[in-house]
Amino acid sequence: MAMSWDHLPPKRESVEAWLDRIRPALVADGGNVELVGIDHDGTVRIALQGACATCPAQLATLRVGIEEPLKRALPGIQAVVVSES
Repeated sequence: MAMSWDHLPPKRESVEAWLDRIRPALVADGGNVELVGIDHDGTVRIALQGACATCPAQLATLRVGIEEPLKRALPGIQAVVVSES
């Protein structure tokens, strides 16, 4: 069975470049995000740092500010999860 290229996870460089676009907003609020890895199933593992790691709005930042736009920007991403760096 042939694989569709649309379902392959993006390269690390592509995800890092996208995270670099949102990183200034996180840093301005005392936080940051680190790419931990990309699983073969398209799950992106990140670590939230600084103020983002303990922020009460962490889930909203993850889902609305990172996961949904990242999934729209880079095909092949299935989910974004917080992981330990």
